[in-house]
Amino acid sequence: MATFVDRVVLHAQGGNGGNGCASVHREKFKPLGGPDGGNGGDGGSVIVRVDPQTTTLLEYHHSPHRRATSGTQGMGDHRAGSTGGDLVLTVPDGTVVRTRDGEVLADLVGSGAEVVVAAGGRGGLGNAALASQRRKAPGFALLGEPGDEQDVVLELKTIADVALVGYPSAGKSSLVASISAARPKIADYPFTTLVPNLGVVQAGETRYTVADVPGLIPGASEGKGLGLEFLRHIERCAVLVHVLDCATLEPGRDPVSDLDTIESELAAYAGALDEDGVEGGRVPLMDRPRVVVLNKIDVPEARELAEFVRADLEDRGLRVFEISTASHEGLRPLTFALAEVVTAARAAAPEPEAARIVLRPKAVDEAGFTVTEKRDADGVYYEVRGTKPERWVRQTDFNNDEAVGYLADRLARLGVEEKLFATGAVAGDEVRIGAGVGAVVFDWEPTLLTGSELLGGPRGTDLRLEENLRPSRKEKRREHHDRMDAKAEARAELWHERESGHWSDPADEPAKEKPARRGAASDDRA
Repeated sequence: MATFVDRVVLHAQGGNGGNGCASVHREKFKPLGGPDGGNGGDGGSVIVRVDPQTTTLLEYHHSPHRRATSGTQGMGDHRAGSTGGDLVLTVPDGTVVRTRDGEVLADLVGSGAEVVVAAGGRGGLGNAALASQRRKAPGFALLGEPGDEQDVVLELKTIADVALVGYPSAGKSSLVASISAARPKIADYPFTTLVPNLGVVQAGETRYTVADVPGLIPGASEGKGLGLEFLRHIERCAVLVHVLDCATLEPGRDPVSDLDTIESELAAYAGALDEDGVEGGRVPLMDRPRVVVLNKIDVPEARELAEFVRADLEDRGLRVFEISTASHEGLRPLTFALAEVVTAARAAAPEPEAARIVLRPKAVDEAGFTVTEKRDADGVYYEVRGTKPERWVRQTDFNNDEAVGYLADRLARLGVEEKLFATGAVAGDEVRIGAGVGAVVFDWEPTLLTGSELLGGPRGTDLRLEENLRPSRKEKRREHHDRMDAKAEARAELWHERESGHWSDPADEPAKEKPARRGAASDDRA
């Protein structure tokens, strides 16, 4: 069973937001209590955080699926749902978080460094929060937003001061066991070490850590052997120590050729690091100090070979030490020399800068969405993408007509219909909001400005019903005074005519024919 895991694929999912509540306040002697539905709680997020007490990713190797707690639904009487708790996943110092495509999301160095890999969903608004001056009693609420779901790759890059590199069975594990309290597995066959081993060395007043990287072979930078699995553990080391086997019996090998082979593999791997941009301001891999250790000089032939190649290695500007992990010969000078180099590297390292908070405000005139014309086997369709439209669609209950109308109003205010017209969409075209399986598909019917809609009132209202044709009290008083004044003028005119004696004689008026009585007409017919 594996006890050390330095690369895992983590399936993280944030908690879902709780649904809002559509409720109406009911209380004695209050027939119109109004909406009182509470908001849903936000879902929890999945956070990856550095913990000094964590040394491996083994826990996530056995349980790779992690999900945060979801928020609960809102309730009546303005009671909001509870917020889901964040799920914090602890990782060792030096963990790199990547996407499946290899994009670096975060390089977590230092205790407490963290990154959110799956954000929780936003809780839906209740009908109390949706109420406005024109929509006094909404009969709907918004649904909770689903949490983010993402697969990330966690890679552990061991943080050590000294990295031991070399061919398999060169004595790297034996060297770690000889100068520290670590007890790695040691055997007389290649690739005994399958996981990096760390040891703490105390040399005088200096304490530093040593990492035993599993053996490298030609082509390690291309994935041969265990190269790519463990070459990343040397990225953060300040000093590289080449452990060369002077007692090897393999034909065609000697300490100088072994050194050239390992250096070429490191150079190839360093070039890949420069392309990925993961150096992070550290000293480039090929510019870091190097120390050469000629091992196994307890064997007479190996001692002779070490003395023979020592001059050639020193001519290259390398510090060379002859040691024997079996007899512990030459270990003390080596540990103090490494302490000196580590101290110089620490002094030359730049001071860590505090992380800056970068604010990226959105443009004032930014619409926040895009409309793209696309084509598939079924024909042409128009895809609407944007944070706001996609979130609004996810939070809409399509079984509620009022909620669908509210979504249509929001999309219209955002300018989606105008953008569809500008893109060339006509009535009946297929429109998709979102992408993939979760997209909402419908046939677009543009809003028609006819009839009562020309009045410009909001959805569900008619301005004609708000017209008030009843006269006011002031108007009634003015009308009464006008009528009384007209009557007074008529009476004054009649009185003036009577005083003047202007009277008409009824005899002077032409006689009017009287209609025949019905009975007389009947007698005539008889």
